[in-house]
Amino acid sequence: MKTKLAILTAACLLILSACAPATPIEPTPDVSAIRTSAASTVVAELTLTAAAFTSTPLPPTETPIPEPLATETPTAAFTTDPTQIALGTPGQLCDDTSFDNATVDVTILDGTQMTPGQEFVKTWKIKNTGICSWGDGYGLIYAGYAEKMDGQPVPLGTLVEVGQEAEVSVNFKAPIKVGEYTSAWQMANAKGIPFGKAIFVKIIVK
Repeated sequence: MKTKLAILTAACLLILSACAPATPIEPTPDVSAIRTSAASTVVAELTLTAAAFTSTPLPPTETPIPEPLATETPTAAFTTDPTQIALGTPGQLCDDTSFDNATVDVTILDGTQMTPGQEFVKTWKIKNTGICSWGDGYGLIYAGYAEKMDGQPVPLGTLVEVGQEAEVSVNFKAPIKVGEYTSAWQMANAKGIPFGKAIFVKIIVK
């Protein structure tokens, strides 16, 4: 009798425990979802902070452009030939000459008549208008114009100072053929460099 009562009691307890509500089991949290939510929260907070913050623009940095330096081109005052430049005297030639049209022809005036083959000496009066003296090596040279007429310049033979006048001559021989002839000559320095205006002789061969 006691044994049946114990079995009955145990059976009732089993039935009661089976009918009791089960203790709910908490689900395992999704780690990926938690990380995604946290990241979204941080991004949202940074966006709100950036919207609330107004940055002060920095003044633009400009690199100054340097002003171009003025370049002056030197201008030659008189000549590009260094042998004709008088050192220390800007604007003036070392070697130069001029003449007076009224007195330049000392002998054999323009249009003088000659016989074929006649020899003659033409002399001109010219002036040293440079700032260098005419010394050894200075004299007349053929200027390459018209007829040379076998011209042979006579050596200067004397020192011609600045501002002085001098007589210069050439030995000529008239051409054989009849006609009018002109020959041009020019002063040259010791280096053979011509200077000044050309001077002429003009004859008529009959």
